[in-house]
Amino acid sequence: MSLFTLGTMRALDSPQAMEAVLVAALAAGINHIETAPAYGPAEAFLGRALGRLGERDPAGRAALVLTSKLLPGPELQEGQAQLRACLKRLGVHRLDNLAVHGLNRPEHLAWALAGPGAELLAWAQGEGLVGQVGFSSHGDADLIAAALESGRFGFCSLHLHLFDQERLPLAHSALAAGIGVMAISPADKGGRLYAPPAELSADCAPFAPLELAYRFLLAEGISTLTLGAARPEDLSWAVRLADAAAPPTAAERQVLEAALARLEAAGKARLGVDRCGQCRQCLPCPNGVPIPALLRLRNLALGHGMEPFAAERYNLIGRAGHWWEQLDASACGRCGDCLPRCPLQLAIPELLADTHRRLAAAPRRRLWG
Repeated sequence: MSLFTLGTMRALDSPQAMEAVLVAALAAGINHIETAPAYGPAEAFLGRALGRLGERDPAGRAALVLTSKLLPGPELQEGQAQLRACLKRLGVHRLDNLAVHGLNRPEHLAWALAGPGAELLAWAQGEGLVGQVGFSSHGDADLIAAALESGRFGFCSLHLHLFDQERLPLAHSALAAGIGVMAISPADKGGRLYAPPAELSADCAPFAPLELAYRFLLAEGISTLTLGAARPEDLSWAVRLADAAAPPTAAERQVLEAALARLEAAGKARLGVDRCGQCRQCLPCPNGVPIPALLRLRNLALGHGMEPFAAERYNLIGRAGHWWEQLDASACGRCGDCLPRCPLQLAIPELLADTHRRLAAAPRRRLWG
């Protein structure tokens, strides 16, 4: 597997745009391509690009590793039809990898391990239509741990970010068990690091913020990092970090650790005593408020100037189904149940209220009605 994985969620302007990105990815040393039916026309565009690549460069086409995904939930026959349609769009007879796309809730895991999904995955492998089976997840740590411990999956795709390290222990456990780990969207959902604010750029020196994020994950042993590209130019980081696949030398690790320490110190200095340490001891909240996730966004906004990203994520709460949090800080009832559990003695209800004031967008007027 290459250091980077080409994610195909963004190259959707035209079949020609997808082909140009695919060619650039190969030139950058990328051999793993990830797609999904949920990515609009991505599979169809990719299938056309793969066919043209096979005509021009059969060896290059043969070297590619292809992953697609199916959403959890369908009955066996419907899932079989979806997989066959996926193969047809891609113009292939077999996928190297098939992932359950968004194993986010307990019922999704039950579907995959003991329900129609278990039959579907077994059938797909038994018929030789897919190689190994894995999953992507935006779910909580306990759910991901249960999936990893089930023995059913050979790889996983997780949100593993420099600015959100909650799932790193799960990734380490998976790697130790021989399960491949891919980091989902380190650039975008990891903090919109392709367009960093000035404070963050200064905090991460001598690295660019995105480079520091990539090098951090690689130093943690993560198998591959997704890089979603809309244009060939978006693959420049894959070229620049081509040498980062090898474990860092002692000198390189020292420079990396120094940069990470400066980044943390800068955030602490700006946040002062109100910085949430992300220990999660405040949970569970009686009202179900995801306190650490919300205060992490406050940390980023105030600690590193990442308010546009924090506001974007905050205002997705309750609007993205099981892919993101359901309750924002306005759900805090100020019961004080969290206060004695916080080792930093943070005024959590006040900090949640401040988070909401800073990040909640004003309601937009509809264009009609």
